[in-house]
Amino acid sequence: MTIPNPAATGIGLPATGGPRLPQEPRLHTEIPGPRSRALAARRVGAVARGVGETLPVYAHAAGGGVVVDVDGNSLIDFGSGIAVVSVGNAADGVVEAVREQIGRFTHTCFMVTPYEGYIAVCEALNRLTPGTHEKRSALFNSGAEAVENAVKIARSATGRGAVVVFEHAYHGRTNLTMAMTAKSMPYKSGFGPFAPEVYRMPLAYPYRWPTGPDRCGEEAAERVIELVRDEIGAASVAAMVIEPIQGEGGFIVPGTGFLPRLAEFCTVAGIVFVADEVQTGFARTGTMFACEHEGVVPDLITTAKGIAGGLPLAAVTGRAEIMDAPQVGGLGGTYGGNPAACAAALAAIDLIESEDLAGRARRIGEIALPRLHALRERYDFVGDVRGRGAMVALELVRGAGDDSPDKVLTAAAAAACHRRGLIVLTAGTWGNVLRLLPPLVIEEPLLLAGLDLLDEAFAELAARRQPPSPARPEG
Repeated sequence: MTIPNPAATGIGLPATGGPRLPQEPRLHTEIPGPRSRALAARRVGAVARGVGETLPVYAHAAGGGVVVDVDGNSLIDFGSGIAVVSVGNAADGVVEAVREQIGRFTHTCFMVTPYEGYIAVCEALNRLTPGTHEKRSALFNSGAEAVENAVKIARSATGRGAVVVFEHAYHGRTNLTMAMTAKSMPYKSGFGPFAPEVYRMPLAYPYRWPTGPDRCGEEAAERVIELVRDEIGAASVAAMVIEPIQGEGGFIVPGTGFLPRLAEFCTVAGIVFVADEVQTGFARTGTMFACEHEGVVPDLITTAKGIAGGLPLAAVTGRAEIMDAPQVGGLGGTYGGNPAACAAALAAIDLIESEDLAGRARRIGEIALPRLHALRERYDFVGDVRGRGAMVALELVRGAGDDSPDKVLTAAAAAACHRRGLIVLTAGTWGNVLRLLPPLVIEEPLLLAGLDLLDEAFAELAARRQPPSPARPEG
């Protein structure tokens, strides 16, 4: 069955997904609607079962803070394609830059006949990333590819093999990055054996730290340092790789002092400290990079997602002497730094800076976090509220004094949001975190409307959980 274009069916959608889309929620059908359901049926016969989906709503257009589906429903986007379209799904500057570039050429391969766009993106990354030291960058396609190359670079620079990662981490789906990722299902189950010499350390997880949040960062850092020294041997470790705020792991903001202490230890021990900023980078948390919140200057930093307004691009940026360690030809890839993606990145970076999207992210946090804390006060199944800027989350638990993770309730919360036309994502090792990642360009009325829908969804959950009232005695 062929699904007709909604623009030709009387729904009246525009042909593009730019800011001309009305920035308001609008439901014409149930979610998912009939055209989305028809596409879902086609998907079953065409797409491999292992490719998951959060919400079976098929997009026709998107822009600003909305996604319009093939049934004409306009949904509020609190997912941003997993923190990718921070500047919006079809920002004018990005669209024009890509259109101009592909009109000249779509590909030559930078390793064959190079082009200026690749160099310009590397120059921008060298300028924007933390630290005033001399830097170099290399471009790739995905976050996982960037992380894997960061490890390659660290091993080449140090002559060491071991890699230290952390509980609840997510670093990607390649063989090495699966080994570095903590969560088994669905990311690792059945796909082993994995790359060796990867060692997992405790994370400073304030909500669940045994002695409480106040000393979490200090205690966790000392425990990690002890384990690296005594059980691995610091002289064997090439790289310590950490997300400054964990993404898929549940938006865990490590306890205060944890990151700076580990970075200091790595410097003394000759270990390359790698900040995986694939999800947190490019103004998402209210600074250009999340490690800046505690003044951490990593040796290497990996980026992707928000770098190019929705086009596939990733990078490793770091100290020149470390980045230049691999032999000529040791880094690269056929599509790495594709010219259209580079054009998109330069336009997206310009928008992030000129429109102060880091400030916009802080404003989103100022609006959203009090609303989430109010939910925590109201409902005992909201165990924790956390995050920075436009990267915030709620951890859901059984409640009534029991902080055990409640994955079923979290799935129900997401479904209740989806039915109302609000796109949200789940996360966490135990699947019990509801994460919110609105585009940084979302208009405040739309942000508030989305938070209102979140309130409605939680009220629905609470009503379902209420025990039935006891029957009144007759007479």
